[in-house]
Amino acid sequence: MRKLIITEGLPCSGKSTTAKYIADTLDMKFIDEGSGDHPADHEFHAFLSKEQLSELRADEKAAVALCSEQKNGGFIVPLERFSGELFDKLLHYKIYDFLPWETERPLMLDKWQEFTEKAQKSAKGYVFNCVFLQNPMCETMMRFGFDTAASQKYIKEIYDIIRPLEPFVVYLKTDNIAAEIKKAVPERGEEWLTGVIDYHCGGEYGKSLDLSGFDGYISALEERQRRELDILRKLGIDNIVIDDIKSYSTEAYSEIISKLL
Repeated sequence: MRKLIITEGLPCSGKSTTAKYIADTLDMKFIDEGSGDHPADHEFHAFLSKEQLSELRADEKAAVALCSEQKNGGFIVPLERFSGELFDKLLHYKIYDFLPWETERPLMLDKWQEFTEKAQKSAKGYVFNCVFLQNPMCETMMRFGFDTAASQKYIKEIYDIIRPLEPFVVYLKTDNIAAEIKKAVPERGEEWLTGVIDYHCGGEYGKSLDLSGFDGYISALEERQRRELDILRKLGIDNIVIDDIKSYSTEAYSEIISKLL
């Protein structure tokens, strides 16, 4: 029985809507990105080593230890539990934003392993909005500036962990990326656009090519999509690639479901 379906693609490609449709149609658990306590992802969590925890005040250490999970030689801390001065301190150890790769990688792989073991025992399967390609590529490519081979090696590590779930990837390819991003700005806001531009242009990948502004952001997304599709082909994971799903969603949904039945 297939226990995991993942929709992937660039921002504004229709991933969450498609994932929700699949979950509703097949009676599976829908997990959106940024939905809180994600079963396979460390959303809005920090990681502190024992040494880093010891640098906090006694009352701060007690508060962190009370709600954290001790793993990988340190403490995984849910940031939403904190505010004020302690929150500001913990934010410097946020997973995805500040950890070195050698610290972050085993944390993420361990989380995927934990999820896989849980999902194997679940009566229902899961439908994820991204996290399999998007999150690893944002980290390995955009933040750290790794090449495609390094990204593929890491994503294959995740794939090897989730193989028992018979995963399937629905990739939503976008042909006119700039147009789709512009359409989303009125709903998502200028602050969102500024944030994603800063992230994609300010990381190691963006800095290496001197990317800037909206055009730099689109250039980064175009290359990310190219790399993701290349990795998807080479992984050997079951998948379907849909071009511009928003232009023929009804037919595309039927095609996707037929592949999954």
